[in-house]
Amino acid sequence: MEKDKVIGHIIEARVTDQNDDLYFLQYEGTTFRLDKKEVEAELVKGALVSGFAYENEDHEMQITKKIPTTQIGRYAFGEVVASRRDLGVFVDIGLPNKDVAVSLDELPELTNLWPKKGDSLMIALRVDAKGRLWGTIASEEIFKGISGKADTSMKNKNVEAIAYRLKMAGTHVITSDFELGFIHPSERDREPRLGEHLNARVIGVRPDGTLNLSLRRRAYEAISDDAQMILAALQHSEGVLNYTDKSTPEDIKDYFGISKGQFKRAVGHLMKAGLVKQTDGKMYLNEK
Repeated sequence: MEKDKVIGHIIEARVTDQNDDLYFLQYEGTTFRLDKKEVEAELVKGALVSGFAYENEDHEMQITKKIPTTQIGRYAFGEVVASRRDLGVFVDIGLPNKDVAVSLDELPELTNLWPKKGDSLMIALRVDAKGRLWGTIASEEIFKGISGKADTSMKNKNVEAIAYRLKMAGTHVITSDFELGFIHPSERDREPRLGEHLNARVIGVRPDGTLNLSLRRRAYEAISDDAQMILAALQHSEGVLNYTDKSTPEDIKDYFGISKGQFKRAVGHLMKAGLVKQTDGKMYLNEK
């Protein structure tokens, strides 16, 4: 049997024996195992069984009837379960007792950008000349092929996305609705890992339907509790208050219950965020 032409493929093998836990099947002179838990009705000797062929973690040839979504030439997301600096990362594609390795040659040079446990990689399978099963990461063309075009109604919405390509110019992602997105370095506090799950905000939609995204919090989400309180007071006063950072400490304490120092810091954050302005002894809520 040529392992590289069998491993990773769906084959049909014949039952030759069994024990309490396993059926043993023959294919081209090689014995494969099949877990009895995968079979509802008992198999008789000589029966043909179709399944996915692979070498399990104990280096035993095995067949599973639980066909993985990820296959040779067929891409699907799998969850990263472990990593080895000298080898790469391991991805769970649903095989009963086998995780698939993605070579370090396909991963970022900086190991801090490697996927961590719980991250997701879209991979297909490949088999090397020694019959070993590997995962190979989907290319940009694959992601473009499976993606849909976003429309302008997405502006300012929150999306869930997975980072699938890391470039100097920014991070390429695909959303849970299979829209492509891009995160410029100025719109993040750190570079996401490959395969990392992200919560992002749509800040623009390109003509080609690609989303421009930000990982930074909205201005009102990033401000302090004191600033939130001042915003709430403005909103309940038709957008204007007779208080500014020039007001007396006593007036500020009496109305807001905070010190003038706290008030000035909060107002400064609101002004920097473009949420308020101060004119002629009054504070105004900006229309935007």
